[in-house]
Amino acid sequence: MIAFAAIVIAACTGQKSNQNTETADSVKSFEQEQIEANIKMQIDSISAELGKLQQLPFLQENNGGLTLTKEEKQVKPDYLLKANVAEEATTLAEKYRLLSALMVDKKIAALYEMPVEDYDKEISKLTADINDPSFKAVEDANTLFETTTTLYDAMNENGRINYFWQLAAAALVEQLYVVNQNSDKFLSVFNDEAASNVTYRIILLLDAIKRLEAYDPEIKPVADALAPLNVLNATSVSDLKTQLAAAKDQINAARKALVK
Repeated sequence: MIAFAAIVIAACTGQKSNQNTETADSVKSFEQEQIEANIKMQIDSISAELGKLQQLPFLQENNGGLTLTKEEKQVKPDYLLKANVAEEATTLAEKYRLLSALMVDKKIAALYEMPVEDYDKEISKLTADINDPSFKAVEDANTLFETTTTLYDAMNENGRINYFWQLAAAALVEQLYVVNQNSDKFLSVFNDEAASNVTYRIILLLDAIKRLEAYDPEIKPVADALAPLNVLNATSVSDLKTQLAAAKDQINAARKALVK
């Protein structure tokens, strides 16, 4: 399973910017800080739960990395975003979300040995437009956990923490969309405890993002897009499969809303 934290960080690793960005507001309410801390905790918890899962059967170790089996590579995914969707982004929030979603799909395309040059081109353009010095902080991180924490801290320090949630939301939705293309395959490594824990954390995450609207107006489109996903509240793998199937339209709509 491609862990949630790995995807969020993959959207940023190796991207450079040499210019400064705006300074964070020095005053932030206690309530806002608590909500943001809660969102970060739920993100970390989801990532930790996914990290406990066994390796997917169609992944194999190769020279220190993961590759797909020969059989899996034979059928290329036809559901990935086209790289040029990035050209439709106008606001800074949209550019962060598309950067995250395109990096998810680039990683998948690379695993299937599909061309990624167009993804690289559009990702570079988005990164230049975003111009977030926080991305430099994760270039030398040795582990995904350290990188996640480093990126979060850097974006908080640089006044970009509100866009961290944009990155995270887009990555979550894109992964749910990908998983739902073949839920039997992806959920084969889940047990009932994992299904329950992951969906419970997603519900808490959605609730916290909704509450953040009061302090961050730019999060409203994200909260609205994610709200229908609160139907994912499984207590077993069977529940999760059923709920993912029933939520197909909601997941598709959330994806369209976040990466339009």
